[in-house]
Amino acid sequence: MKAVVAALLVVAAATAGATKSNAVTTEITLTTTPATGSAAPVTVRVTAREFSYKLSRKTVPRGATVRFVVHNAGNLAHDFVIAKNRTKLLAPGATQTLTVKFPKAGTFTFLCSVPGHAKVGMKGLFGVARRVAVSSPPPPPADTSSDRAMLTKVGMFARPVLVTAPTGDADRIFVVEHAGRVIIVKDGEPLETPFLDIRDRVYNTNESGLLSIAFAPDFSTSGLVYVLFNQHRANGDLRLAEFHVSTTNPDVLDPLTERVVLEITKPWENHNGGMLQFGPDGMLYMSVGDGDSGVLNLPGAFAQTRDDLLGDVLRIDPRGAKPYAVPADNPFVGLPGVRPEIWAYGLRNPWRFWIDPALDTMFIGDVGYGQAEEIDAAPLASGGRNFGWPCFEGTHPFDTTATCTDTTPPIWDQLHDDGTCSVIAGVVVRDPRLTGLAGQLVFGDFCTGELSMLTPGKPVLQPAPIRKLDLRVPETSSFGVDGLGRVYVMSTEGDVFRLDPAP
Repeated sequence: MKAVVAALLVVAAATAGATKSNAVTTEITLTTTPATGSAAPVTVRVTAREFSYKLSRKTVPRGATVRFVVHNAGNLAHDFVIAKNRTKLLAPGATQTLTVKFPKAGTFTFLCSVPGHAKVGMKGLFGVARRVAVSSPPPPPADTSSDRAMLTKVGMFARPVLVTAPTGDADRIFVVEHAGRVIIVKDGEPLETPFLDIRDRVYNTNESGLLSIAFAPDFSTSGLVYVLFNQHRANGDLRLAEFHVSTTNPDVLDPLTERVVLEITKPWENHNGGMLQFGPDGMLYMSVGDGDSGVLNLPGAFAQTRDDLLGDVLRIDPRGAKPYAVPADNPFVGLPGVRPEIWAYGLRNPWRFWIDPALDTMFIGDVGYGQAEEIDAAPLASGGRNFGWPCFEGTHPFDTTATCTDTTPPIWDQLHDDGTCSVIAGVVVRDPRLTGLAGQLVFGDFCTGELSMLTPGKPVLQPAPIRKLDLRVPETSSFGVDGLGRVYVMSTEGDVFRLDPAP
């Protein structure tokens, strides 16, 4: 997920360089480096538009021959440049195949060479990873007869990013759509009127948008819901807001009741983090990314700083004061130059986390750079942990010039050799129908779509084994839990599935 912004001057300049084809789609094939060896070429689909690229995958093994199938889906002319190879300037609707051999491991920048386009977001990183031997995890327990699960489709939505519900609500699930709506599915049918529609307030690009909602623990009496989104200000600054349910319709939030709880200035528009969840202590936990993948600042520039709220998990009491209160037992309360809202830090882009009260632990999926993905464990009883970005990416050194003190290593990390690209942290299963998965953290990966189970260790900070669930959701975007504890998984393609017992 890489976000971009448009600039009027760039649009004007690029429009002067190309006109849109009205009837013909041109396809050109250009082989820059001939494919050699016995391994089949890896196809990577590249879609260009204003002003971003979408790649079907962003990592390949060392030695791979890659066929970049570049399609310009925008309204302006764009090209694609990587590893000193480039396509022609592609008119709108045109496609070209660029074949590149990557004999060495490393990280390669791709960009659009049209003046101004890379500056406003048309660039990124493509990883070529070395092959390493990975030890096999311990075998699962012998009795696995009750851990079979299947995916039951709930419906199609507009880029769903979360499913949630108030605890105990047996009739409704709430589907959060990235553009700014929350749709209620009631008794299996979506309601025509959204629970919330703030699309006019939400700055929606590739990563930026409506990110999460959380029902107050006493929602049944207070009617309060907390909403996290990027707003139309600067680089899509984050806003945490409180809304109240309508006094006349329990299936609708009143948009006029919005109260701003917290705002965070972003150095760039991506790496937002984006998860909200109330802990068993009644406090609201919120994940915030480091704010910039390396567009304007060095990667990880804000992850180790503690005088801002970037690259952190925050812990606040949104109703303890106006606009909010900081719990007195937060780990950095009273330290000069340190924001007291910080509960954990040293994170890159913690898109999703999950607090499991039974284990009294938060599990954080921190999306990696170009080498590895990781899942971190944070016992609720010991806040203040530093998870090591940018000194480490997973367990692998990243920036040897950075300083990170007292770091906590991940309980699981995975190199990108197998096609993984963005860990999507899931939820700990407590669905009484799925007894064989009880206590397992179910998670996924955006690129492979494969769902896996992680078995938390005892203690939870030790490395944890995983195994595959033999289930796949293409472009996995998030997980969620309804009021009865049932688990959901969704895709940016629009599908929402429920995890049900398999016959």
